Amino acid sequence: WGLLLLVVALGLGGTAATRCPKPCICDNLRAHVLCLNGNLTAIPGTIPQLTKKLDLRGNSFTVIPVGAFLDTPYLTHLDLQRCKVERLEEGAFRGLGRLVYLNLASNGIALLYQESLDGLSSLQQLILEGNRIEEIQPGAFGRLGSLTVLDLRANALVYLPDMVFQGLQVLRWLRLSHNALHVLGSEAFAALPALRRLSLDHNELQALPGEALARLDGATRLDLGHNPITYVAEEALAMASLKHLFLDHAALQDVAPDAFARSPQLRTLDLRENQLRGLPPLAGARGLARVSLAGNPLLCSCLLRPFHDWLARARVQAEGSCTAPPALRGRPLDSLRPPEMRCGRPQPPPSPTAPSEQLKVAGSGQCPQGCTCSPDFHHGSCENRDLQEIPQGFPRDTRLLDLRRNIFGTVPPGAFPGLKELVSLHLQSCSIGVLQPGALRGLENLVYLYLTDNRLSTLAAAAFEGAPRLAYLDLDHNAFTRLPTGAFQLLPNLISLHLQHNAIGELAEGDLAGARGLRWLYLAGNTIGRIAPSALAPTKMLEKLHLEGNRLMEVPTSALRGLSALSELKLSQNPIKRVGDGAFLPVASSLQHLYLDNMGLKQISPGAFAGLGPKIRSLYLESNKMSNIPDMSNFTGLEILNLRDVPFHCDCRLLPLRRWIDKLNLRVGATCGSPAEARGLKVKLSTTFQTCPGWGRGEAGGARPDKTKAASKPSKKKRSGKSPARGFEKSRA
Repeated sequence: WGLLLLVVALGLGGTAATRCPKPCICDNLRAHVLCLNGNLTAIPGTIPQLTKKLDLRGNSFTVIPVGAFLDTPYLTHLDLQRCKVERLEEGAFRGLGRLVYLNLASNGIALLYQESLDGLSSLQQLILEGNRIEEIQPGAFGRLGSLTVLDLRANALVYLPDMVFQGLQVLRWLRLSHNALHVLGSEAFAALPALRRLSLDHNELQALPGEALARLDGATRLDLGHNPITYVAEEALAMASLKHLFLDHAALQDVAPDAFARSPQLRTLDLRENQLRGLPPLAGARGLARVSLAGNPLLCSCLLRPFHDWLARARVQAEGSCTAPPALRGRPLDSLRPPEMRCGRPQPPPSPTAPSEQLKVAGSGQCPQGCTCSPDFHHGSCENRDLQEIPQGFPRDTRLLDLRRNIFGTVPPGAFPGLKELVSLHLQSCSIGVLQPGALRGLENLVYLYLTDNRLSTLAAAAFEGAPRLAYLDLDHNAFTRLPTGAFQLLPNLISLHLQHNAIGELAEGDLAGARGLRWLYLAGNTIGRIAPSALAPTKMLEKLHLEGNRLMEVPTSALRGLSALSELKLSQNPIKRVGDGAFLPVASSLQHLYLDNMGLKQISPGAFAGLGPKIRSLYLESNKMSNIPDMSNFTGLEILNLRDVPFHCDCRLLPLRRWIDKLNLRVGATCGSPAEARGLKVKLSTTFQTCPGWGRGEAGGARPDKTKAASKPSKKKRSGKSPARGFEKSRA
């Protein structure tokens, strides 16, 4: 019967197996299909049915619709990196019950709904790194019962609600690094019985989230480095199986003696690069074998002697050296003798800042008629009920309130009484034209406010009165013709501002006054033709600036001055025909990702990329009209370079680019537009260069192949140190 079923399956799939979508490469023997860096805007419908591995990296899908992969039920691996995906429709992956690996990294996904990942019952690895995920609704991962690795690094998360990871019964590694987390629900990790490693480094946690971490009985490694944590309190960490704790590069000033008493298995403690002048004997950590204190301003006086004695008694290895007194400066801790550790005038460490209190949960109440309330998740929902007034009477401990798709028109003052615990408020598609002063009064813990797809054309600062913790404000698809001047004065914690697809014509001086903590600014799809030189001056912490799909005629170089943290700049689909010398100099020291695609760009000056170099990781130049590009040989850190649909003139002037592309281990897609005999050929394969002076020096097939091989060895060795994820991304040009 097994053989018969196999024959039938092959018979059903045999016809499909012979077809291959045009921009793709099909390996029927291994059941692999590659459709890399193409112009696909929809999932190809003619992929062989028996395909097991499908690689769609570098396309432009925007939305993954319902049932997009129903025709390929045998898929085990699916790669959708860098596909400009913004939304996963509910049921997008239904039918993929065999899928074990799904990579959605480096897209624009902002929100995960409860059924976005339905149908993936066998999935083991889910990669969502480098998206714009601001919020995860509890239940989003509820049907991923086989998942072992969940990667949510480099997103825009600020808050994790209770039970957000419910259903992940076998998850072993949860990666939440490089977000902006500063609030964790006490039950955020309650449903992760198999978790062994949790990565929370590079976030905004100001205190050890002990209550949330106490739910992780089986975790053995915890990464909390690069958080502004100043103090570890008594018995702050109760993790029964924890062996390795990383608290490096934080802001620690003190650690309580019994801080780790309830983590009896702790073996290594990394406290490098903090502000510790000393430590007490960590008597509670009986199993500790190693403590790293390198990079701390250790005062090796008599005040440190109890800790030094404890190290010897407990046989704990310590790394670190003295900063003071001057006579002991630079001495390793393990070289000190007690008599050397004297006291003159004792200078005790500064008083630590007490950890902030956990959010107190108020009592519950009734649920408004026609709405649903979930006491387990602290959710309330009145979605799509044709309501004309905002309902009241939700439980006081509600944290997420979903009022989408109603017809409110106006949000009056005090519209949400008694909801002090509310964190996330959804008002999308509600025909709202006015947000009245005081509308958010009393929402002192509100972090997320979604006002997408309404009729707002102006906002007063007083509308945000009473919501000082608001960090994410989504105003996409409204009717703004300019930024609501002064509206951000009462929002000191605003991190992310969305104003995409409005009708904003310019950014003027003062438009962003008060937005001093802003990190991500999204302005795509407006009509911006001018940015005043000082328009962005208040946003000195800005990291991402998205300006694609506007009417800019030139790179706004003067407006970029002072943005020393800017790492991502998108100028795609603007009518910029020429990029002049020094266009990116103001952000050259920080810029990592630059988008200059689909602009009709005709000329890039030789000095256009002056100042840019090894920090650049991705450069998008596809679908332009220039015939040459300037020297980029110092772009040694490139991981992505897209030169598709650029009509290069393949003559001797392009030889330096030809040689440079040859050395890259990247798929760049560069093709010749002229002369006629080379049109359509890949730049690497064109024979027009063989008549150029100097051809053969270093080229494959040239006069000195041995030297070429020898010269290439160091670069290969250097690349071998890349992480597996990056190495997988790179392939032959």
